[in-house]
Order: sequence, then C-alpha cells, then structure tokens
Amino acid sequence: MRPYKTVAFYTLGCKLNFSETSAIGQQMHDSGYAKVDFNESADVYVINTCSVTEYADKKCRNIIRKAKKLNPESFVVVIGCYAQLKPKEISEIKGVNLVLGAQEKFNIVEHLENRDLYETSQFVAGHIKEVKEFYPSFSFGDRTRTFLKVQDGCDYFCSFCTIPLARGRSRNATIEKTLQSAQIAIDKGAKEIVLTGVNIGDFGKSTDETFFDLVKELDKLKGIERFRISSIEPNLLTDEIIKFVSQSKKFVPHFHIPLQSGSDNILEAMRRKYRTNLYSDRVKTIKSLMPNACNGVDVIVGYPGETHEEFLKTYNYLNELDIAYLHVFTYSERPNTVAIRFDNVVPIEDRQQRSSMLRILSEKKKRHFYQSQLGKQVNVLWESTEENGMMHGFSENYLKCKTIFNPDLVNTSTMVSIENIDKDGVMTINQLETELI
Repeated sequence: MRPYKTVAFYTLGCKLNFSETSAIGQQMHDSGYAKVDFNESADVYVINTCSVTEYADKKCRNIIRKAKKLNPESFVVVIGCYAQLKPKEISEIKGVNLVLGAQEKFNIVEHLENRDLYETSQFVAGHIKEVKEFYPSFSFGDRTRTFLKVQDGCDYFCSFCTIPLARGRSRNATIEKTLQSAQIAIDKGAKEIVLTGVNIGDFGKSTDETFFDLVKELDKLKGIERFRISSIEPNLLTDEIIKFVSQSKKFVPHFHIPLQSGSDNILEAMRRKYRTNLYSDRVKTIKSLMPNACNGVDVIVGYPGETHEEFLKTYNYLNELDIAYLHVFTYSERPNTVAIRFDNVVPIEDRQQRSSMLRILSEKKKRHFYQSQLGKQVNVLWESTEENGMMHGFSENYLKCKTIFNPDLVNTSTMVSIENIDKDGVMTINQLETELI
C-alpha cells in the first residue's frame, strides 16, 4: 500500500470549525501531507462536521459520498460535533474509514500513521466528560479575516442544544497563551482577527480570568488593524465591554448577539439566561455609544410551544429592534435534548412559514441599515476573491462593499465613500478616496 500524501478538507458549520480545520491542516502539512482542493482526487479526505440541525447531518452524508466518488480508494475521516455525538452511526455510513471524537481529532496524524489497523470502519470517541484540554487554533490561508479560537465548550445546557454534549465544558487557554496565538496570526499577515468559540463571553472560567481582561490585552497588540467579536451571549456582553469597544481603535463596532426568541415565555422554556428587557438594553447601549454599529441576531422559530401569538411577539419585537440582520434557524428536534420531550410540537409547515417571514424581515432590516450608511466614509478591508471582475471587502461595521478588482488592494484597507446599494444588497463605490492605509 502506497503512503497517503494528499489531503482535502471540507468544513461544515461555525467559524470555530473553520479555525480547528486550519489547525489540523497545519498539523498534517507539518507531517508531510499536501493540501488539495476538496473537488480534486485526494488520498485522505477530512470532513469536519456540525450537528446543530438535522440538515447538517444530511449534508455530512452527502459530502462523504462525494469524497468516495472523487477517489474510491481514499481514506475518509469524519471529525467534529456530529462525530462526537454519533460516532457509531457515522462509522456505519458506506465510505467512512475512521471517525474521531472531540478529543481524538487533534491526534489525526497519529491515527493516519496507524491506518493499516483500520481494515474496517472504526470510531474513536471518548465520553465528552473526559474532554478537558483546550487546543488553540486559528484559520488562515484563504481569508483576509482570521478566526481565532479563544474558548471551547459550554456550561449552559439550553434545552434545544447539543453543543455541550459535542464539545464538553467551557474551557480556554490563559490570556498569555491566547495572545501568543494571536501574535502568530498577525505575523502571518492577518489584518483582522475574529474572536470565536462556543461561548466566548465565558472566557476565563478555567483560568480565573475574564473575557473583558482578554479584550483589553488584545487591544494592546501591535501590527493588527482590527479585532471583531463574534457571537456573544447578551448576559455576558457587559456595559464595560461595550464601552471599551466604543473607545477602541482596534475593536470594531459590530456585535452578533443571540436572541433566539422575542417571547419571554419561550426564552424561559429554552433555559436562556436573560429576558427581552436585558437584550433591549444591550442593543440600546450599543447604539447610544456607537450609532453606526452593526447588530446581528440569532433567532430560532418553531420551538415547541411557540404558538402563532408567541411567534408574533418575536416578529414584532425584532421589527422594532435597532438591528441590521438576522440569522434565522428553523427548530429541529435533536436527540438527548430536553426540548425533544416537550409537547405542543409546531408543524413543519408552520416552522417553514415563520422562518420565511423572518428572513424577509432580515432583508428589510439589512437594507434599512445599509441605506443609513449612504454618503458616509468607511474603512474597508479588501479580500482576494474575484467575481465578475469585482472584489469585495467589509467595513469595520460589517458593510459588505465592492469595487473593481485590483490585486494591489488585496489584504489592504482603504477609506471609501459609500455611494449606493447594489441589487445584491452590497454597497458599491466607484472611487477610492484615500491612499492605502
């Protein structure tokens, strides 16, 4: 049997997964593997899975079939949340050679060195309670923005969520070690670092530090233009964090704050740690200190017990809230969660209709936010992808902008004047107002 030399990756799910895929990819590169595109024939395919929704499970199965079609002799490894939750089930999927759980995925090179032992499909996934180590990682190579993993796991156990079962308890590296990881990303040329994790506001529980402590120390680093805070729980987004961001020259005015429901009754059933009054207060504080800030929201529709009246509470609440966009999730039953035992199940067609209504609302909110930015000067960090002769970049407050492709602009920042909203829902500019920053 010839040695495996090439590897291809496919990542499903959140920014945290992309960060970990990059770290695992670096491990394999250091061990002599050459990375190829997933659409090419590879010796090893690594599929990093998500299991937030039933759709993510189905997507994983489709990707496995695609890998084997590209190279029937390939060695397929499945890792990630789905792999931790259902290792035996995945190992029985035709084409899978190895399934690695939450702890074992970071030892993938060692497992591949012993691949001759896997004549039949195998899974290695310990109990999630045994997963206590934190593995730092950051994404790099195909994006101007780097996703830096600062935290893993969650202690919240919301009634609809399997993440604590897939990733374990909340944990993190020390601030000192996190700064070292950030500095490596900076040294590799990152201009924007997005802080990511499962519950990043919980940073510090395992090291007797706080997320605010981390933010203040990251702000002191040299050679980086931007830090962006990814999804953070409203009860952990404190006034002191918001105030600090408003005064920082590096942390950008963009917050993504999970809401999940605009009904306090549903929030209680979900076991969320806040109510709408606190959420409203957070948004008002942000906009009072940063009027041009972008606020994004996660929301779930069709949760058990969500009557039409309860849904309208959510719709009307979001309609009045000063936000820029929504990430809408249609509730799907997940094994081993509390919610799966609830009565008053919402019919699928109602869930889909409600999801559609909120997605339309999201488009309206986004367009209104973009219109509020017309005529303003914003700082845009340009990315490398070329599409129809155009290139895209994001402003500090998360406006997606585009201009005529210019390779000299890639991974650089420019101040631009916003002129109009494109049919694609992005801001367009015709003339750069200043030199490269």
